Amino acid sequence: MTNPIRVLFIGDELVAGLGDARALGWTGRVMARTANDPPILAMTLAVPGEDSAHLATRWEEEVGRRIDPETQCRLVVGLGSHDLDTGQTLARARLHLANLLDSAERMHLKPFVVGPPPRRDFPEKIQADLTRAYRDVCERRNTVFVETFSPLVTHENWNTDLTLSGGYHPGQAGYGLIAWLVLHNGWNQWLGVKAAPAS
Repeated sequence: MTNPIRVLFIGDELVAGLGDARALGWTGRVMARTANDPPILAMTLAVPGEDSAHLATRWEEEVGRRIDPETQCRLVVGLGSHDLDTGQTLARARLHLANLLDSAERMHLKPFVVGPPPRRDFPEKIQADLTRAYRDVCERRNTVFVETFSPLVTHENWNTDLTLSGGYHPGQAGYGLIAWLVLHNGWNQWLGVKAAPAS
């Protein structure tokens, strides 16, 4: 039997799907729409409230326990925006992501990055600047970056979800929107699988 591809998701509570009544979040929805041929083993390693500094500090040890040199392993980085809460500068946020991606490449993990979605409690410009900083780091390293901020900041369903949740995490509709963006921005190509048949 072929060893399953291991897909490791790291990030904050958005990666864990906080607030989703179906308990899928965007990661579960993406995996549900990903062809399981070859087999895929998805593992979510989320820490609520985590900013880029904490993520950069802890991810390698946790992911390292779950990789196998005989198995294809991939890393998905779901970036939240808790850097805004903790006062990280854009320069520090860029550095943390750059170090993470460089380490992932050395570990042959072929990272895939999903940018932070919009929230209600910080000005749009500050959030857009954070997204641009992350995107620039990824572009310099030829790493896939899926932007969620611009497509969702004025999206009615997204904003309705945030109003109901209190302003940071969405509900079912919002997680579905993130999943759609991921699936339609290079997911299958990056993973090296065919698109799942429409259900």
